[in-house]
Amino acid sequence: MTLTGPAWAQSPPPDATPDSKVVNSALDAQLFYEILIGEMSAKGKDPASGFALLLDSARRTNDSRLYQRAMEIALQARSGDSALQAAQNWRLAQPDSREANRYMLQILIALNRVSDTAEPLQRELALTPLAQKPQVLAAIPQLYSRVGDRALAARVVEEALAKDLTDPALGVDAWMVVGQMRMAAGRKPLALDAARRALALKPGAEAPVRLALELMEPQLPAAEALVKQYLTTYARPDLRTAYARALITDQRYAEAQQQLEKATHDSADLAEAWLILGALQAEQNQQAAGQRSLERYLKLVSQQPQDEARQRGESQAYLSLALLAEKRQDIDAAQGWLNKVSSPNLQTTTKTRQASLLAQQGRVDEARALLKSLPSGTPAEARSRLIAEVQMLRAQKQFEAAFQLLEKALADFPDDTDLLYDQAMLADKLQRYDVMEQLLRAIIEQQPDNQNAYNALGYSLAERGLRLPEARELITKALSLAPNDPFISDSLGWVEFKAGNLTEAIRILDKAFRTKPDPEIAAHLGEVLWVAGQKSRAQSVWKEGLALSKDNETLLETLRRFNVKP
Repeated sequence: MTLTGPAWAQSPPPDATPDSKVVNSALDAQLFYEILIGEMSAKGKDPASGFALLLDSARRTNDSRLYQRAMEIALQARSGDSALQAAQNWRLAQPDSREANRYMLQILIALNRVSDTAEPLQRELALTPLAQKPQVLAAIPQLYSRVGDRALAARVVEEALAKDLTDPALGVDAWMVVGQMRMAAGRKPLALDAARRALALKPGAEAPVRLALELMEPQLPAAEALVKQYLTTYARPDLRTAYARALITDQRYAEAQQQLEKATHDSADLAEAWLILGALQAEQNQQAAGQRSLERYLKLVSQQPQDEARQRGESQAYLSLALLAEKRQDIDAAQGWLNKVSSPNLQTTTKTRQASLLAQQGRVDEARALLKSLPSGTPAEARSRLIAEVQMLRAQKQFEAAFQLLEKALADFPDDTDLLYDQAMLADKLQRYDVMEQLLRAIIEQQPDNQNAYNALGYSLAERGLRLPEARELITKALSLAPNDPFISDSLGWVEFKAGNLTEAIRILDKAFRTKPDPEIAAHLGEVLWVAGQKSRAQSVWKEGLALSKDNETLLETLRRFNVKP
């Protein structure tokens, strides 16, 4: 049994004074002998006797160090009950000792006696000076992080903090603890209620909004509503940037870009916002805007101390600048930016991109050699290197070689659903549709919540005009798992088109394209518009798609079929 807890549980107790030391006159020969025998027993084969002797010595001297030593002996012997006995005796002898109370609280949690922790937690807060209480409160969720019954822990903590929840000075901190405990217990609506109550006490507080950001999900729209309402009143560019991050995670790129643009407008020196905005613009192929944002970021961080965070941020900016150069087919510039990446954590990504550039120049053997130089000492490293090589071969349309490489890898990782999915996509490219369906259904069996597998299978059926009701069912399932994914919405729109529901197809595809401007979505939307007789608008959408990527295969093939010049 080991004790782990927050920093405040390990700090020297403020109540430790010279009075707690053993008084020389009390350390008579018998007591000295008892302590010595206790230590020898503890280090030998009889820790129980050692514990009993040290605890008896602690009681006789009222020495906190002996109580603590008795607890250490019990813990080393993995006797949680004995350790708790020592802590209880210590606290009984020294009722005002925060250290004794802290140990008792930690031991109760370690023994999973969560219901018994309310009183010592209340005492800890009562014994804590007011100036230190926010720190103590902030550490509580971590203290209970390993408890099995999270719901019980949340109830006990809320009971212990009852008085603090209404305290004007501590209410926000206390409600944040309650909110985090409720969130850990999976009670997200109640966690959001805690955030609301905290804001009611202090409307401008940031912590409740950050909690709401953590709670953001389609099933709890009120969390995002709270964030948006807050941002309409308080101009906090850092919180707006955090909101943009949440939107990006939810694949709501256009909305994220709007938030980042406002954040950089309100605070032109907020480096993080410029970096995220530039990376997002690069992914969206907004060449000039992305270049400006990333250069602005690099200028801002050049004035900061050179540390790991700056190195990581600069390296991420260089990767995005390399992407912009690659999209405009300036291979030398892209290589130059990649050569600037220095963050050790991004070396695999960097070499993978460098290999891609080599392959684009027809130097496939060199590209594969570069990828083989990546670390492969651990299974995770070997897998990462394999995926990079597969992606490179796929980009060069060497589908059979990539398929065989995955076939070999799956012999070592038969249950790796990511590898199975990649192989299924290659089987689709090779028109081995029975193999593709078999692989995707194997993924669904292993991971019933894998939206990509449902979507891929549904889209493949729709693309070939087969089993359209089943295709719609598969894609609808995928969309229920990822409601805001524009690519899954694109698949659903394509099913409706294949089923002859042009109006519904246009509605779905139009929304998907506005959410995520993408050349393949543009190809689909344009085709449906063309078939529906809206040829002028179709050409306009295709033009937008070409601006995003002038060499996208799906888009170019669509234009060829309709005899439209790029």
